[in-house]
Amino acid sequence: MDHTNSIQRLYDLINAGDIDGFGRQLADDFVEHNENPGVPPTKAGTLQYFQMLVRAFPDFRMDVQDVIASGDKAVARLQVVGTHQGEFMGIPATGKSAAVNLIDITRFGDDGLAREHWGVVDQLAMMQQLGVIPAPGQNGS
Repeated sequence: MDHTNSIQRLYDLINAGDIDGFGRQLADDFVEHNENPGVPPTKAGTLQYFQMLVRAFPDFRMDVQDVIASGDKAVARLQVVGTHQGEFMGIPATGKSAAVNLIDITRFGDDGLAREHWGVVDQLAMMQQLGVIPAPGQNGS
């Protein structure tokens, strides 16, 4: 089964701000393999994380650049953009925008529901763009 549409549906729901709809696309035993401090690696924890993300970045958007699907997995390369307008993971709102690259790997069941997720996001670039840590050349060196 080709899960290109399955993974795209996840991003479409998130981009529409429909976190409940996104949650309906996750299996009850969904496992998040990325560690987010204070967030359990479960379906409930993943929904909690995205609710926090959308509150902190109300214009949050995941723009898909490429999708490769094979077997029960789909891999997506995305650009994630948003403006930091609320507290996120202990960081007060900066009012700054960020655009970072992300690679997602999602395993799906035959029912099209997401079962597992692994991801890599350029958190350093995000923190630099938000002004939380200095970008090269900004610290006087």
